[in-house]
Amino acid sequence: MVAAMALSGTIGWFVVTSGQSPLDVVFFRCIFGGAALLGTLALRRGWQPMRARDWRWLALGGVTLILNWLALFSAYSYSGISVSTVVYHTQPFFLLLLAALFQREAIAPGRLAWLVLAFGGVVLITGLEHGGATGGMLAGVGLAMLAALLYAITTMATRRLKGIAAGQIAGLQMAMGVVMLFPLAHPAVETFGGRTWGALLALGLVHTGVMYTLLYGAFQRLNVLSIATLSFVYPLVAIVIDVLVFGVVLTPLQLAGMALILLAVIGNQLGWNPLRRARAGG
Repeated sequence: MVAAMALSGTIGWFVVTSGQSPLDVVFFRCIFGGAALLGTLALRRGWQPMRARDWRWLALGGVTLILNWLALFSAYSYSGISVSTVVYHTQPFFLLLLAALFQREAIAPGRLAWLVLAFGGVVLITGLEHGGATGGMLAGVGLAMLAALLYAITTMATRRLKGIAAGQIAGLQMAMGVVMLFPLAHPAVETFGGRTWGALLALGLVHTGVMYTLLYGAFQRLNVLSIATLSFVYPLVAIVIDVLVFGVVLTPLQLAGMALILLAVIGNQLGWNPLRRARAGG
């Protein structure tokens, strides 16, 4: 899983390196990733029959997955890879809010405390608390949060698909993405150099085909504590790349906000209850 999370952290690097618009990047990721996933599924003869309701949930998850990528990749050009990636990690909290809204699941006070802390971190990153927010930063953070919300919807929809291989689900969603974006994508393929093709192939074959295989294999073997802890390799790698490769300089407030978000996410995933600890200490 460390390898899968490290690969995830390099996604922004390859998106920026490709030099293409977010729409064209997602289009090619769907082509190459879908071919890899469905090709592997065919070789393994792992296709599972699907009912009408399965197709409906798959379609919902597919649409929101593609829109999530479009929003996240667009955020990179406004707020940078590191800030966008860390804000994107508020996704578990959107999942909590959606479950409370549509499934009437109460949010435990401890989780609510982490939710407030995470969005406090978002405020620090944007500079809203002292009126220092810029239009670009606000747009980037907004797009990253939209991506997190969309991915939370994807997660809820995918959970409805029982007994279907992950490669089949993801591969079909990639195929949907190709159909969705084909009328909109206008890549100037004749101008693509080796660097562009390499980045697009990596995003499709490595960051989608290989990474999905590694991730789902890890989910089956590791316990929740290990998964929650190792998930933080993703944003940490993204931050290192943004600073070392792209020369991004993060302000102390941005670093503090990112730290709050990551602390809140890991506290939520591990089930820590800060309110109970506070009462015990008082």
